[in-house]
Amino acid sequence: MRFGRRLTAAALGGALALVLVVSAAAQEPFYKGKQIRLIISAGVAGGYATYARLLVQHMPNHLPGKPDMLFQSMPGAGGLLATNHLYSQAPQDGTVIGLIHSTVPLGPLLGMAGARFDPLKLNWLGSMDRSDGPCTAWHTAPIKTWQDMLDKEFIVGSSGIGSQMEVYPAAMNRLFGTKVKVIGGYKDGALIFQAMERGEVHGRCGPQLTSIGALRPHWLTEKKIRVPVVVSEHRSPMFPEAPTLIELAKDEATRQQIRLLIVSQDLDRPVLAPPGVPAERVKMLRDAFIATMKDPAFLADIKKFRLTLDWVSGEQVHKTLAAAYSSPPDVVRAARELMAGK
Repeated sequence: MRFGRRLTAAALGGALALVLVVSAAAQEPFYKGKQIRLIISAGVAGGYATYARLLVQHMPNHLPGKPDMLFQSMPGAGGLLATNHLYSQAPQDGTVIGLIHSTVPLGPLLGMAGARFDPLKLNWLGSMDRSDGPCTAWHTAPIKTWQDMLDKEFIVGSSGIGSQMEVYPAAMNRLFGTKVKVIGGYKDGALIFQAMERGEVHGRCGPQLTSIGALRPHWLTEKKIRVPVVVSEHRSPMFPEAPTLIELAKDEATRQQIRLLIVSQDLDRPVLAPPGVPAERVKMLRDAFIATMKDPAFLADIKKFRLTLDWVSGEQVHKTLAAAYSSPPDVVRAARELMAGK
């Protein structure tokens, strides 16, 4: 009997120890001892990579468990390659997040070939900035004014069909009759800057002033670039003489199409998690994103690298995209035809 009691006591003790171990493990933060992978839709030399490096450095400090974090470059198709991967192939447990091109979330709405995702099912953590979309021309290029863009061929570089570098030239050619020729195949904006310096292309269209400030600040002080037009609602304070597409538009239908195309400018450098990530983990990531945006050490690095920050929350990103996807059918149809070159 005593031997039996000892066995029972030992079994109970073992079970209790197991319960305590399981309970302790359950109380540990999910991210403790784990690694988060941040996939970016651009190359490793441009502005996206600079923002990514700062997120990797600072965001883990604001997550329970303080996980390791690294970033992986996945360029291709103007950001569609990375976004498709995040939507359908990446783990849905919160260990993979993304930083993608700002035009990509509008891809399905605008009928972009290869956009195989539903942006309203993605878990938006926030966006880091907003940016106007100037067309910049190298100072020795033949393009100096908006009239030049109407009269002469303007050769610009692009990183792929899903980016503003493709979208904005297509819109201007279709709506205004400009003669913008797009040369694709560049992995990131930094390589396009090099191509401008070498004379391979005349310039570039789309948000880029932050990258210029970080990678080529002397371009601004030495007046190495000219801005013939800004794809925006308002003129740029840095180039106040450059007209906007909105003010050049001759009718409301054209203005509506342009406004739909530039929705992404208010959501520059958007950060997201795949669909299916548990709600409590999405909240952790969103809270960590906001805390990072307010972190004095992060803000000091933003200033150090000459970047800009004008962030919005993940909830606001979702709300803005939902409104865009609720645009009047005739406006969406016209924008789709514009993108298709019809």
